[in-house]
Amino acid sequence: MTLSRDQSLLPVPARVRGVRELSADTTLYLLSMEGGEGERFDFTPGQFVQLSVPAGGEAPVSLAGPPRGDGCLELCVRRVGHVTGMLHRILPGGRVGVRGPLGNGFPLNEWTGRNILLIAGGLGIAPLRSLLYALLMRRGEFGEITLMYGAREPAAILFKEELADLSSRRDMHLFLTVDFATEEAPGGLTCNTGLLPTLLRGVNFGTADTVAALCGPPPLYRCVVAELQGAGIPAERIYLSLERRMKCGVGLCCHCAVGDLFCCSDGPVFRYSDLQGVSGAL
Repeated sequence: MTLSRDQSLLPVPARVRGVRELSADTTLYLLSMEGGEGERFDFTPGQFVQLSVPAGGEAPVSLAGPPRGDGCLELCVRRVGHVTGMLHRILPGGRVGVRGPLGNGFPLNEWTGRNILLIAGGLGIAPLRSLLYALLMRRGEFGEITLMYGAREPAAILFKEELADLSSRRDMHLFLTVDFATEEAPGGLTCNTGLLPTLLRGVNFGTADTVAALCGPPPLYRCVVAELQGAGIPAERIYLSLERRMKCGVGLCCHCAVGDLFCCSDGPVFRYSDLQGVSGAL
């Protein structure tokens, strides 16, 4: 099989312009792509890139900010393995490689006129942050926008300062919850205590014209999807980001296969209606 030398196969050099620690093991990176590639780099929220570290290999990482138009992109990276561990030692000014954007994102143009419910668990806030800001940039095209975000504990909440700003906006709703609280929520944030499905039962978000987008750990999906369907949201209006076991990013290694689908090339964003009956999808 002959592969074309395009953006999905060859990394483009990028410079680390900013490093912002979000928690003890999670950092937000601002990258600028070199050689004029940044001006041509465009993506849909929900897509990802393959991020490579010199002499370290590469790993898939969600795009965490909206398309900026200035040649820069934001990536939220948790230190969990060899590649991400090496990345966390790179200082501003260092160089990395970027392949992408890859996969399929959230179809915003199909959602116009609808209420939007975003449900994020843990690191799942990263791709939904990209989606949220893209929605807010086109605020007049959508109905009510609600973000529900759950973390393990207050210290694990990411983007604390941004969430505090979002909580004061009048054109969206924000609900936060933590599994357990041994301390007060930082920055004056108001948090519930309990799991996301429990929080979901207590929020009246309206279902007649609602689209739901979910990203988080796999066990979260089974519980939340059942709650959403029980509330009347049909399977074709529930979107899941399945960012799991991805490796090559272009559907060649079969590492991320779910049934006859590949998370990297057929997803990572799927309608739940396309996953029903697929063994191992949730």
